[in-house]
Amino acid sequence: AVQAYLWSLPYTAMGQWQDEQRTKFGAHNLQYVDYLDFKDKLGLLTANATTPYSMVFPDLSKTGPLVFVIPPGALAGGIADFWQRPLTDTGALGPDAGKGGKFLILGPDDPDLNPEGYFVFRSPTNSVWAGARGLDADLAKAKAVIAGLQVYPYSERDNPQVREHIRPEGRKWSGEQPRGLAYWELLSRLINENPVIERDRITLGGLVPLGIEKGKPFSPNERQKKLLIDATNVGELMARTNGYAKRFEGATVWPGKKWEISLFLKETNQETPTHTQIDERASWFYEAVGVTVGMMGRTVGAGQLYLEASKDANDAWLDGGKHYTLRIPKDAPVAQFWSFTVYDNETRCFVDTGTYPDRSSRDGILTNSDGSVDLYFGPTPPAGKPAQNWIKTLPKKGWFTYFRLYGPTQPYFDRTWVLPDIQPLN
Repeated sequence: AVQAYLWSLPYTAMGQWQDEQRTKFGAHNLQYVDYLDFKDKLGLLTANATTPYSMVFPDLSKTGPLVFVIPPGALAGGIADFWQRPLTDTGALGPDAGKGGKFLILGPDDPDLNPEGYFVFRSPTNSVWAGARGLDADLAKAKAVIAGLQVYPYSERDNPQVREHIRPEGRKWSGEQPRGLAYWELLSRLINENPVIERDRITLGGLVPLGIEKGKPFSPNERQKKLLIDATNVGELMARTNGYAKRFEGATVWPGKKWEISLFLKETNQETPTHTQIDERASWFYEAVGVTVGMMGRTVGAGQLYLEASKDANDAWLDGGKHYTLRIPKDAPVAQFWSFTVYDNETRCFVDTGTYPDRSSRDGILTNSDGSVDLYFGPTPPAGKPAQNWIKTLPKKGWFTYFRLYGPTQPYFDRTWVLPDIQPLN
């Protein structure tokens, strides 16, 4: 059961978010939800507070093949199956190359189609996830680009219905995978709603004695309930350890530093030539959502890169009741911008202080005379330091951070630019 928990984390993250959009926001099967500010994103696992997002989670078994309309402009996104394996990137690193286009997604049982004027892909799962972020430095332009995202059944292609986007608008929601029996109830639903993938047959077989079997309702007995509840508790601790104290060879960015590569998959399909990366996959999908080619941090001057720290320079866990500083050296290796975001290490969402949990090179932060930037973290503003460079944390709450590089440049890849560790302050 514990191994099944780790195995299913990317799957249940998708199911949870799909449920939240439908039940909390009232989104229908083909309706995008826009997350435009940090308050909209409070339930989103390790969101970036700088860029606006838009997401949709349609079930193709209810619609047949779907057309996703991607507008031209500064946009980065993708379409993925419900195991969060990308079918295609969209936008800058997609086949549309930022010029926009129509993407035709076929379900597992749909007949082959290859009409002119479409980028065609097939999903192995009935439910899919399409999401994008607007990258323009002008926030109004970024919002306008994602407002142009549309999805409709291929059967509507001659006269497609325009579907309005909605927003959370203050409604409380959570993208965290459920805990306790709710986790397994969700997993059972997903197993029943989607085809079996050959890769997963042994794990699915291991779930049968635990009361989860395709084609059958979730109705565990008391013994099974206890096992499943224990497994979510132990499994989450293992996933958290995988995420915040990685043991993966090569995950440390700079020797002797605490910064780690957060998205540490060999390939976007989560496979190596010899095995599925179950622990590396669980590490990322416990604390984040989504994988695209652009997110792998392999393209000089394009895409995104995610560096993570959970400890300070003294190897102590970051503590919301203490004060810290970080000096970002001049000439950060980015073609677009960098951002630094603080997350609660239990919810994996923004530290919910009621204040902005992120600082970026696009903000009005104070820069030192040599081009470096000093950031500060703690429950109160640091005395004598610029308040605009401070991110508030919460006492009695642990935190971790992502340092994102948008359009990483060569000094990162050859490691000539080094990000120091986060330093405790007296």
